[in-house]
Amino acid sequence: MPSSRLCVVVTRRLPEVVETRLKELFDVELRDPDTKMTREELAAALGRADVLVPCVTDQIDAGLLAQAGERLKLIANYGAGVDHIDVETARRRGILVSNTPGVVTEDTADMTMALLLAVTRRIPEGLAEMQAGNWGGWAPMAHLGGRIGGRRLGILGMGRIGQAVARRARVFGMQIHYHNRRRLRPETEADLDATWWESLDQMIARMDMISVNCPHTPSTFHLINARRIKLMKPTAVIVNTSRGEVIDENALTRGLRAGDIAGAGLDVFEHGHEINPRLRQAPNVVLLPHMGSATVEGRIEMGEKVIINIKTFADGHRPPDQVLPGML
Repeated sequence: MPSSRLCVVVTRRLPEVVETRLKELFDVELRDPDTKMTREELAAALGRADVLVPCVTDQIDAGLLAQAGERLKLIANYGAGVDHIDVETARRRGILVSNTPGVVTEDTADMTMALLLAVTRRIPEGLAEMQAGNWGGWAPMAHLGGRIGGRRLGILGMGRIGQAVARRARVFGMQIHYHNRRRLRPETEADLDATWWESLDQMIARMDMISVNCPHTPSTFHLINARRIKLMKPTAVIVNTSRGEVIDENALTRGLRAGDIAGAGLDVFEHGHEINPRLRQAPNVVLLPHMGSATVEGRIEMGEKVIINIKTFADGHRPPDQVLPGML
């Protein structure tokens, strides 16, 4: 007798506790070994699954969705960002899309502060010197960085993560400024002690530090471009823990090499894991391998949200974290 349980295909390995619970509830295909699926493997998965559980490394475009089988009714994304999924095409084909919002807010905000400190205090340079055994002892003028207290932080994108960054930065004594497509409510602004700038250009020109915390959409692609990098102070630092496509990476590399800005901290990149070699060689850049949400707690909570979305769908209800095209 055929199984009445949903066929769920997971594209990458997840925490053991999450995989165990998935196996208890559904007919699950887990990814082993933990490698990125090829386009052909994704197409095959879309063809046989009732539910696909992808992540940010899986590009699910209209071409792939055209190969989806009649069984596929839900793409339960493991992660908050869905710019790698053609949500509109999925909707037209009767496929729901869900995500895991809010789970990684605090973790990503922590990493933003870590990058701000790492760049301004030159932590990687000191670490490399110690690991190479080249430290000759303390000196008054060695390893001089900058103090972040009292500096102006401009937050680009004041959603959950942007606000979490603002709360942390205030504790460090920073002045909070932000640019957002919608101004925050007065009480929220007051709580964060944040100043809104309608003009991104004007804000960027006056900030000591910029934190990119907005999603990648057609309107935010290369929002930080060569012209805006030229507007920044030569002493300014920019960090990005959101989406790499928001920054024109070639323009940033040229600006760093030319001394147009003082430094950058990047956890995400315009072309995924393919990093501009000139960016890797820049001494005033801190690069991390997309670690912003990489905590045990966060990964488990993401999995729990995926399970709730699938279980709710299986019970005949709308997934609580369904993503609609109008939300993007």
